[in-house]
Amino acid sequence: MLDLIKEDINCVFGRDPAAQTIFEVVTTYPGFHAMVIHRLAHLCWLKEFRWLGRFISHMGRWLTGIEIHPGAKIGRRFFIDHGMG
Repeated sequence: MLDLIKEDINCVFGRDPAAQTIFEVVTTYPGFHAMVIHRLAHLCWLKEFRWLGRFISHMGRWLTGIEIHPGAKIGRRFFIDHGMG
């Protein structure tokens, strides 16, 4: 999972010319936060901890405004820019 998160960070740099530092991406990009939260929720979903996956997903929506169902299968190098508008 950490490899996917590192790849998600690199994806931001590849698709958003405004991204300056890793610290900036990790602390201020809601699309990145939504992906990290989704990866955790999806892992719970796959391990049959469905309620926990839904709860983590719900918290992610509350924190980022971006809703992704925990059962959604999202591959590599996915980038959400301006998830709220």
